[in-house]
Amino acid sequence: MDARLHAAFDRQATACAALGSDFTARLMRIMAQVWPSDTGLAQRAAAWPGEIGPGGASLPLRIAGGLHALVLEGKDAALVAAYPPHQAGDGVLAQAVARALHSHDAALCDWTRTAPQTNEVGRSAVLLAAAAELTARFGLPLVLSELGASAGLNLWFDRFALHLPGPPRSAGVLGTADSTVVLRPDWQGVSPPVTQIGVAERHGVDLNPLDPVRDRIRLMAFVWPDQTDRLARLRAALGVAQSGCVTQSDAADWLEARLLTPMPGHMHLVYHTIAHQYFPAPTQGRIARAMQAAGARATPQAPLAWLAMEADGGDGAGLTLRLWPGDRRFDLGRAGFHGQWLRWRGM
Repeated sequence: MDARLHAAFDRQATACAALGSDFTARLMRIMAQVWPSDTGLAQRAAAWPGEIGPGGASLPLRIAGGLHALVLEGKDAALVAAYPPHQAGDGVLAQAVARALHSHDAALCDWTRTAPQTNEVGRSAVLLAAAAELTARFGLPLVLSELGASAGLNLWFDRFALHLPGPPRSAGVLGTADSTVVLRPDWQGVSPPVTQIGVAERHGVDLNPLDPVRDRIRLMAFVWPDQTDRLARLRAALGVAQSGCVTQSDAADWLEARLLTPMPGHMHLVYHTIAHQYFPAPTQGRIARAMQAAGARATPQAPLAWLAMEADGGDGAGLTLRLWPGDRRFDLGRAGFHGQWLRWRGM
């Protein structure tokens, strides 16, 4: 294994441990130890252009997703026996992984072709909080546009239930109180206003959109196997989301066209969560220019908001909001990458 790939596995192991997945951290270190050099996957990894670690293509997570899919579909008995909920030791897991990397080479190569798509619904806690702030300020129904939407699960955040902190009789719920998708992040800071959020339209874009029904296994495979709460939330969200809300396209192409449509009487909320790093630099630039141009056309009767939950080198993800007219900028706080905790500053 070359030094670049070894470092990528090591960085990903550290990140997984910090995010509460001891199993995936073990898996990363074991893959580095048993990595075969005589497979198509090894050749593909060695030739991969650019950053392959957590700050770029996330190649280790792509491979881990492929292995988890084999477990979920029951296609590798040794892996199934070594994965959670079983408590297999490192030796058993290493043997199973080494064998799988050889015997499922073609399938694992295929899994590396697209970026991880967990479509983590825990991030909807951020979306609900921001939507409540915008609704309280403008009193307008929302039009949603999500970039890097995957299967579009987080386009349905208003159908989820975010339980806000507070005494039992005064704590509020944002979204749909009786939803099967329940979000209870570790909350610090102020609480957003408890208000009814109305969504008039929702649509997203992704280079490789997934379908909540057809691609169920792929979505589940990118959730770390020992994080059972995340898997349970995902299963519940798959039962809420509907198909047909995500267009296959380049994010900038799609957004430029969508922003040309006037939306009087609505707040247009454009957002992305842990997706921006996967957009090529030219696409990132076009998105920024398209938002700036659309912001110049925004009015108090048709405002525009740009919400981002993205890695910025700090603890967890930074939460930023730009609001037009006026191009006002807000630091909303920070959140865990999976929405497991929030430090909310609000607007």
